[in-house]
Amino acid sequence: MHFTAFFAYSLRICLTLILYSFAFAVQATWYPADVIADGKKTAYTPLTQAKKAWRICALLPHGKDQYWWGVAFGLSQEAERQGVTLGIYDAGGYDNIEQQKQQLYDCQALKAQAYIIAANTADGLIADIEQLSASGIPVIDLVNGIATDKLTSRSLVSFEDMSAAAIEYIASQQRDSVDKAPVKLKVAWFPGPKDASWVMAAEQGFRRAAAKQEFDTIEGGFGTTELFIQADLVRKVLTKQSVDYVIANAVAATFAARYLDGRRNKTGKVIAFYSNAQTIELVQKKQLLATVSDSPVLQARIAIDLAVRALEGAPYPHRVSPVIKVISQDNIHQIDLEQILAPQNQWMIHQDLPQQK
Repeated sequence: MHFTAFFAYSLRICLTLILYSFAFAVQATWYPADVIADGKKTAYTPLTQAKKAWRICALLPHGKDQYWWGVAFGLSQEAERQGVTLGIYDAGGYDNIEQQKQQLYDCQALKAQAYIIAANTADGLIADIEQLSASGIPVIDLVNGIATDKLTSRSLVSFEDMSAAAIEYIASQQRDSVDKAPVKLKVAWFPGPKDASWVMAAEQGFRRAAAKQEFDTIEGGFGTTELFIQADLVRKVLTKQSVDYVIANAVAATFAARYLDGRRNKTGKVIAFYSNAQTIELVQKKQLLATVSDSPVLQARIAIDLAVRALEGAPYPHRVSPVIKVISQDNIHQIDLEQILAPQNQWMIHQDLPQQK
């Protein structure tokens, strides 16, 4: 009896250690990662560990969808791996720039030593960021883009290239199709929140690529990425006319794919110009043609490493971009989803930067 209990206890301990070792190994396997660093394709490898528990503050626009859950997860995991102290804050929405400013000021009061900022708008924090940079505090531009060169480094992908990749995927589908394409393809376009830097970049890429392909663009209109707002925009377009393709932000693309799938006389194929868990699931279910990925979890991990490198005087690139992937029904089983999504059942991470001891 006692031996059986001891054996069961020992087995539990062994399994726990195995699982812990496995989890650590999984966490460590994100690198080397394929990126474009300062214009050159390379394999990115982070520092082994920070020299001290640097105090880093991360500001995100919101935590309402799984894209930002993945970003927060990547930030948290890499901060833990490197042994730095991290605060993660979200502003509650793209229209809450004043909230994001206040969170920056709160981090200043908490003596943050570096900042990772996914800005609500391209120019809303410029004065504060330039002041931080002038005082020697590292600032990393994450995901969204900030309209100043007076910062330390950037971990982001050009949304201009992302939307252009969606257009190019359509063009490749047409080239490979046995059916004759119409004279002009009708493409509905749903970019996202007006004035967000990433949306402005996506607009440029879409317009340039669509003009090159001579597509007929159906304007879906701007709107924040709350589901009810994007759903309303999609319904207004798709109830009035048929389209050949929809290119949209992840929230609009998810709704459009399900909306079209439920219609009796459905027309139109949907592509998301960035990815989240829903768009990837819909590609797996063959309800979404493709979803373009900028590997947000990977971007977040790299942002932490860039901040630590800057703090410690280690060499660092001034811009790092994960290689863009177009995830389709044909290649989805070959994609490393750990660079794109937080684990299943992982929600948004909020954590305050602790008071300095």
